[in-house]
Amino acid sequence: MQHLYRWWLSVLFIILFCCTNLQAQQTDTLQKYQDPLFAPKEKAPFYKSKVFKATIVPAILIGYGVSTVRDNGFYSSYDAREDILREFPNFDTWLDDAFLVAPYVELAAANLFNQRSNNDLLNTTLVILKAEALFAVTVFGLKEITNLERPNGENMESMPSGHTAQAFLAASILHTELKHRSNWYGVAGYGIATSVGAFRMLKNKHWQSDVFVGAGIGILCSHAAYLSHRNRWGRKPTIVMAPTYLYGVPGISLALNFDAFNQKKQPVRFAE
Repeated sequence: MQHLYRWWLSVLFIILFCCTNLQAQQTDTLQKYQDPLFAPKEKAPFYKSKVFKATIVPAILIGYGVSTVRDNGFYSSYDAREDILREFPNFDTWLDDAFLVAPYVELAAANLFNQRSNNDLLNTTLVILKAEALFAVTVFGLKEITNLERPNGENMESMPSGHTAQAFLAASILHTELKHRSNWYGVAGYGIATSVGAFRMLKNKHWQSDVFVGAGIGILCSHAAYLSHRNRWGRKPTIVMAPTYLYGVPGISLALNFDAFNQKKQPVRFAE
C-alpha cells in the first residue's frame, strides 16, 4: 500500500509541475510560437528557446516512463502492478474509453457558450488534425517497435498507452485554446487525462511506463502541431492584374495576393 501511495504522489507532483510550467509561460506564448524559425535575433539561453519550452514537460514524462520499464527505477512498473492488483484486484470501468475525447467536448461546449478560443474554427481544426496524425504515426509506430506485452497478456502492443496519449493530446489543445479565459479549463482537461491513465493501469491494460510515455507523447504531438502551424488559413486573397508582353503578344496576367489582406488580420495566437 505504501508503494501505491508513493506512485500517486509522484503522479500528482508531475501533473502539478506540468500545469505550473505551462501557466508560467503564458505571457510569452505568442512570441514563442509566432517567431519565424530563422529570424535573426539576439542569442538567448537555451532554456528560453521555443523548442525547449515545448519539449521539456513531454521529455520529463517520457524519461520517467522509460526509466520504470519492467523492474527498473525506484518504483518500477512491476511494483506498481503488484500494488494495484493487491488493492484493486477486480477493478473495471468504461470511463477510460468515455474520457478519451472529453477535453474536445469541453472545448466545443465552451465555444458554444461564447468562451471563444485563441484560434478560429478552421485553424483549430487544422491543428487538431495535424496533432492527431502525429499521434497516430508515433503511437502505433512505437507499439510495433517496442513489442512490449501488456500486463494482462492480451497482446504485444503495450508501449505506449494510446488512450493516455490521446487524452493528454486533447487536454493540451484545450489548455492552449482556452487558457486566456481561465487556467481551470486546462486543469480540468489534464485531470481527465490523468484519470484515463490511472484507469488503464487499474484495469491491468497498461504498465506504469506505458502511461507516462503516452502522456508525454500526447503533449508533444500537440506542441508540434502548433509549432508547425505558422500560417493562418482562411485568408481572403486580392487579385492583382498586370500587363504582359510575351513573344510579341500583349496580354494581362492575373495573380492572387494574400499579403495585403493578411496584414489587416491579427496574428494567430498559440500557446503550449
